[in-house]
Amino acid sequence: MGGGGFSMESNHLMDDFILSLSPRQPARVCFVPTASADSAAYLVKFYRAFSGRAIATDLTFFDPSSPARRPERSSELEAFVAEQDIIYVGGGNTANLLAIWRAHGLDKILREAWLRGAILCGVSAGMICWFRGGVTDSFGDLEALPDGLGLIDATACPHYDGEAQRRPTYQRLVGDGFPGGYAADDGAALHFRGTELVEALSSRDGAGVYRVEMRDGEVVERRLETRLLEGQKH
Repeated sequence: MGGGGFSMESNHLMDDFILSLSPRQPARVCFVPTASADSAAYLVKFYRAFSGRAIATDLTFFDPSSPARRPERSSELEAFVAEQDIIYVGGGNTANLLAIWRAHGLDKILREAWLRGAILCGVSAGMICWFRGGVTDSFGDLEALPDGLGLIDATACPHYDGEAQRRPTYQRLVGDGFPGGYAADDGAALHFRGTELVEALSSRDGAGVYRVEMRDGEVVERRLETRLLEGQKH
């Protein structure tokens, strides 16, 4: 999600769609708020949004009781992740998220979960992390982040219409040689099955998804057909 879901929207359209992807119902949904330094307020929002609709849990790195805090027992962390149907990653600092995950081996565990069919999703930093890289404000100003997990061999730019400098920065970076990829407005998302893009989705009319890449020496932005989750198309 470029921006949206329980942390940004009053409707549940995007989160309902994510839940619908799980073959097991109620789905086991694990919230990973690493990018926000395990914000307590963010965790509260998650549980308020998903309680009663799913089996909700979380994975944090600052709680001594978390399996992530015991790297010598990595099998426990792996087993915990393997129990989840959906991994839902929150927004915040993407660079910090990636560094912490790699320090604890969660990057490899999530890749294995993905290969087994787990649903990996997220918003903002939780969008960028699955890609090869993206546009981030992790270091202050917007700039390229080249070291995402690379499950999707493309780059990503969230908040494409939500922050004034996202669109020009992404296009400038691609023009300067940064790999092309996908941009998503707030309220828009990309649904991949494996590495194949299945469809673009939105939870509000007008929110779009875009393919941004170099063609014949020029940066080209192409808006993708996007399905409005209320059942309309635009």
